[in-house]
Amino acid sequence: SLLFSIPASLFHILYLFCCAYLSFLFLSSIIILGYKKPLEREDLFELNDSDSSYNVCPIFEKQWRKNILTNKKKQKVKLIKSKAKKPSLLHALWNTFNFSLIQVALFKVFADILAFISPLIMKQMILFCENHHDLVWNGYGYAVVLFIVVILQTLVLQLYQRFNMLNSAKIKTAVIGLLYKKALNLSNSSRKKFSTGEIINLFSRDAQQLMDLTVNLNILWSAPLQILMAIVLLWQELGPSVLAGVAVLVLVIPINALVANRLKIQTKNKDQQIKLLNEVLQGIKILKLYAWEPSYQKKITEIRKHELEIQKSGGYLTVFSMLTLTCIPFLVSLATFGVYFLLDEGNILTANKVFTFMSLFNILRLPLFDLPTVISAVVQVLLHNFEINYFYNFPLFLLLLLDYAIEFTDASFTWEKSQPPTLNDLNIKIPEGALVAIIGQVGSGKSSVLSAILGEMEKLKGTVQRKGSVAYVSQQAWIQNSKLQENIVFGSVLQKQYYERVLEACALLPDLEQFPNGDQTEIGERGVNISGGQKQRVSLARAVYSGADIYLLDDPLSAVDVHVGKHLFEKVIGSSGLLKNKTRVLVTHNLTILPQTDLILVIESGKVAQMGTYQELLSKSKDFINLLQISSAQEKGKDIMKSYHIVPSICLFFQSINQKFCNLVSIGQNLWLSTWTKEAKQVKDTMEWKQLRNHKLNVYGLLGLIQGFLVCFGAYILTNGTFAASKTLHHQMLDSVMHLPFQFFETNPIGQIINRFTKVNKYYIASSRQIRRLAGASRSPIISHFGETLSGVSTIRAFGHQQRFISQNRDLINENLVCFYNNIISNRWLSVRLKFLGDILVFFAALLAVLAGDAMDSTTVGLIISYALNITQSLNFWVRKTCEIETNAISIERVFEYTNIKKEAPWIKSNRPPSHWPDKGIVEFVNYEARYRPDLGLALQNVTFQTHSEEKIGIVGRTGAGKSTLTNCLFRIVEKSGGKIIIDGIDISTIGLHDLRGKLNIIPQDPVLFSGTLQMNLDPLENCSDNELWEALELCHLKDFVQSLPKRLLHEISEGGENLSAGQRQLVCLARALLRKTKILVLDEPTASVDYETDNLVQTTIQKEFADCTILTIAHRLHTVMDSERILVLDSGRIIEFETPQNLIRQKGLFSEMVKEAGII
Repeated sequence: SLLFSIPASLFHILYLFCCAYLSFLFLSSIIILGYKKPLEREDLFELNDSDSSYNVCPIFEKQWRKNILTNKKKQKVKLIKSKAKKPSLLHALWNTFNFSLIQVALFKVFADILAFISPLIMKQMILFCENHHDLVWNGYGYAVVLFIVVILQTLVLQLYQRFNMLNSAKIKTAVIGLLYKKALNLSNSSRKKFSTGEIINLFSRDAQQLMDLTVNLNILWSAPLQILMAIVLLWQELGPSVLAGVAVLVLVIPINALVANRLKIQTKNKDQQIKLLNEVLQGIKILKLYAWEPSYQKKITEIRKHELEIQKSGGYLTVFSMLTLTCIPFLVSLATFGVYFLLDEGNILTANKVFTFMSLFNILRLPLFDLPTVISAVVQVLLHNFEINYFYNFPLFLLLLLDYAIEFTDASFTWEKSQPPTLNDLNIKIPEGALVAIIGQVGSGKSSVLSAILGEMEKLKGTVQRKGSVAYVSQQAWIQNSKLQENIVFGSVLQKQYYERVLEACALLPDLEQFPNGDQTEIGERGVNISGGQKQRVSLARAVYSGADIYLLDDPLSAVDVHVGKHLFEKVIGSSGLLKNKTRVLVTHNLTILPQTDLILVIESGKVAQMGTYQELLSKSKDFINLLQISSAQEKGKDIMKSYHIVPSICLFFQSINQKFCNLVSIGQNLWLSTWTKEAKQVKDTMEWKQLRNHKLNVYGLLGLIQGFLVCFGAYILTNGTFAASKTLHHQMLDSVMHLPFQFFETNPIGQIINRFTKVNKYYIASSRQIRRLAGASRSPIISHFGETLSGVSTIRAFGHQQRFISQNRDLINENLVCFYNNIISNRWLSVRLKFLGDILVFFAALLAVLAGDAMDSTTVGLIISYALNITQSLNFWVRKTCEIETNAISIERVFEYTNIKKEAPWIKSNRPPSHWPDKGIVEFVNYEARYRPDLGLALQNVTFQTHSEEKIGIVGRTGAGKSTLTNCLFRIVEKSGGKIIIDGIDISTIGLHDLRGKLNIIPQDPVLFSGTLQMNLDPLENCSDNELWEALELCHLKDFVQSLPKRLLHEISEGGENLSAGQRQLVCLARALLRKTKILVLDEPTASVDYETDNLVQTTIQKEFADCTILTIAHRLHTVMDSERILVLDSGRIIEFETPQNLIRQKGLFSEMVKEAGII
């Protein structure tokens, strides 16, 4: 009955403890399979349900919420005003994982106790060999007991390491899960405090540091416990003299703790590097079009250089730390032996004292080495725990939902509470089912009204209320890296019939015919492999398919051709469209649709200047009439590898030789002690003993100093070699990435590229080659998903799909956790077998000592057994480091994958064009053909045409006709498959890319800005004076806005230019072009995001300032090219028509048809 009263869980623990070896046998099948073939994800073992992210994340989130509630209650009952404390991340983690952490701590205590039993048994073995009158069975008994102890220690230590690593992985999983959820639900003002790169760094660096600390957390109490146990046992052997050794420890350990604490400053520049690298990769096309790669490469390199300087100084501190830690055992031994002899001249070192002392201090090496490092890690985690806490405690996205469609009551909003209001005193009522148009000039606050409805802005006063679900189409379409159908369905159930209606209404059916796999075509990251118009229509289709109650449409018609825009309005937005019974709020610059709306809001300087129906505004507002007249006039128109190897190889060569000398000196110290004890037995005269003692002590001290010097010298060489290799690798990889063709970035996620950069210097977890490969492959999608979510967070929240994306994040985290778990088990599988071999070696060493009898003296027995006890640790360390080197070599291979990928053409060639080229601006395409990838069809076919000098050419065609491809070919973003392009007599394929791109000018459709000052965004090469910058801003009608900013030209642009409106960003791009005046200008619908009044001013500026330039204008709105001298009409990559606008209209061809559809004639 007593047996059955034992809890089942105890049986489970006993079973694990007794069968630890067998519990890892299941991995043998994977080890064998990995030897035969590369492992795949399906080959790995799954996690227990209790260890998966699906269980860990919700439990931790519950504890975090509980922590917040407890904190609020405490603040309410406080009577004395004091600084409010924020909820603690570490406190929540303890509440979640306390049982597991305590369980691991108990395993650690047991393992430490067993570690100290072995030297005591060895002492009895030495005494047995000294006293040959003892029964031989006593010797066999000692050997067996020693074997049982080391076996038990192996068992317990493996359980400790297995559960310790698993706990650390679960803690990292919990932190990342909550980081993602928090990032997805941050208020807009809170998001401005953190860039995408900084948030990703919280995941990739800070959560990893927290995990690393958890792995070593038990050392904080275990190391002092081991030191205390060793001192107690040493006192029994050497008496009070052990206090001399303790004094050395007390002196040295705080010094190492201080050194380790200094290493915490090495992380800030990593944030800056990742942030800038992320932005550069996001805007890589702009860098290539403007030939700005060297400028931004230089910026990244400078940050990297500063980071390496800090890390190098930290490396030298590490060298000092290694020197002191290597010398600690020697200094402690020297001090202890010296005081031992001084206390009593009759004290003699015997074999049992020396080798017991050596074994105890060998055990002490690890805690003495790890304790300062862990203290430093604690300091860093506390620092970054503050950063994560700071992030966790930011306000969440909130919105009040009541029984109205949309209503603003005396509402004022701002993007940040520290800034003036962006929207003032809004009083708006939008009835259900209404179509509302919001119009106004650039920067007036139109998009901000939609953001206020979404709850993305900080409310200063009043209320905003809405009824029902929301779908949102942002001004710059957000596209996921997934199939086209998945982008549209967006997590909803596929209803085939309605899905087909949505595709037809959003004018996507013709595009599906062009895509290689129809709606199953994989869309690249950020939609890089589809046109701007296609991205906007996919975004609109996603909103329509959602079946929401309210539709917020932020100028979705600006990026599409006029006839397509008309189709979208009629089939989707208008009174006969799919959304006719829904509430629709449309920001637009297309004033021709205003008569078909139910309500019009005119926004000026953040206020509702006018509000009413079309007829009401016509009857009472002269300003509104003037605005319509401007629009009407515009619509009608006018009729490495070598440098990497050298330095590290030399350093490794010297380090290898140096390490061998270190090992020889260490062995020499032990042999010297062994000889000392032998000779001490034979000395009987006191004076002779003193001479022997002094001689032996001096030589022992000299050997210790030599060892310390060699360790210091080797660490110094290795540190310099490591940083030289790291610098070379990073430079080669960055240079290679900058030289990669643009098509590479279309097919490779940014998260994967960033992951390669972040893994150049530091590796956290030793693992086998195959499982490590899977772990690395499972990590990049988490980073990519993080970045993709952060870029589309407004859309995700508007659709209410936060929970679906959180589930996707947990899926990705769980995949990574499965790989990590298998990595843990593979390490334990290897460690168990190595330790088992070492344990057998210890047993046979003890057994042979007994069998040898008088043939082996006690000093030799002590030396053999002490080395046998240490060889297990050395063997495990050697094999683990071998695996680690091989693993790290994989990461180096991955870096060199990028260096070996085919690069784009050289930036500069020996055949350089004249400095004044091009001076005429004549562009000629001769039988030109191009394709984006070898496996795709031709995007341009047999294109032949020639412009005149200073001619204005309009390029038109339906979506997918090849308009943007033509521009990409001119800039050699896409290389030719046949034919050639000649500019002023020079074949552009014969010159360097920067010589070409530096002499061309473009205002792109997507206005890309980088974080930094406005001045840096205008002139990153710093070629222009302040007067030139102000003149350019005035010409593009931004001067008044910039002068109103506190820092003016030094105004900080947030990541992606999010603190400017889309129209303002486009005008900044126009200012870039004005500063970069060349003979050829390409306009890719640059005024699509501005109002008609600003559009009119910008067109006038372009006509005046670029009058002596050849201008190629890609048009979606045909009125922008009606005054062109000739029109180039494309269809399916071919030139269909090329004539003056008047002649093309008379010919009744495709252009005439498009003009009629646009309502121009």
